[in-house]
Amino acid sequence: MTTNAIRPRRSVLYMPGSNARVLEKAKTLAADCLILDLEDAVSPDSKLEARRQVAAAVSEGGFGHREVVVRINGFDTPWGDDDLAAIAPLGPDALLVPKVSSGAAVREAAQRLAMAGAPPAMALWVMMETPLAILNALDIATVASDADCPLTCFVLGTNDLAKDTGAALAAGRLPMIAWLQTCLAAARACGLTILDGVYNDFNDSAGFEAECRQGVELGMDGKTLIHPSQIGPCNAAFSPTAEAVSWARRIIGVFELPENAGKGALQVDGRMVERLHADIARRTIAIAEAIAARD
Repeated sequence: MTTNAIRPRRSVLYMPGSNARVLEKAKTLAADCLILDLEDAVSPDSKLEARRQVAAAVSEGGFGHREVVVRINGFDTPWGDDDLAAIAPLGPDALLVPKVSSGAAVREAAQRLAMAGAPPAMALWVMMETPLAILNALDIATVASDADCPLTCFVLGTNDLAKDTGAALAAGRLPMIAWLQTCLAAARACGLTILDGVYNDFNDSAGFEAECRQGVELGMDGKTLIHPSQIGPCNAAFSPTAEAVSWARRIIGVFELPENAGKGALQVDGRMVERLHADIARRTIAIAEAIAARD
């Protein structure tokens, strides 16, 4: 099982692999993570050129602190196997596999990565974007406990879920809340990162910021994006506020006092807090410190 260190993944921007100019621009953006896309963002007649350009970009590097992930085409398409063969040996931070729907499919993907010569440090991310994936979320997540499976992250594909189910992409996402929470619970049960789906109208800043806030409230680690203009608001939404960090330090400080060593619950500034809140506080501070170190 691959364990996830604290690494900011607030903003995760899809970049079409068929656009060389965009791939170069990615090296200057403030996104925490870049998904160089060979799948949905690339038309069939551009697949081969996109693969060549993404392979060249990964080989050249220069992305700085940005985590580089490549989304390949599915293994049931004419391009998936060749994508894997071209990209896996280059060792991006992770390979993102679309449309997995079972734990068995994830195990097969992990085996394919190993056979393709992927470095041991390269992670496996999977798209959660089919009805079966939602129904099998725990089965998929538990594959992370396999010693030879580098699964570390769920990426929600809300557009595909809407297409396959007929659910509306409505403000507030009421039709999808249960699915988002199911995936989040499975991810957390198995120690995985989970990234929220995209917001399609990049001109609707108010709607985007509202959906970012919802993602934070649900417990997502970050959000996938389709436009650079979404990076700043997303980073802000998924960063602990100064007030949250101050409160976290206050909780930890109180529990670390010698006179409170054996206590399970305390009153802090008029609020009742338990030791589990101290654990939450430590994670808040760890995330804030990781963001500060990156910035």
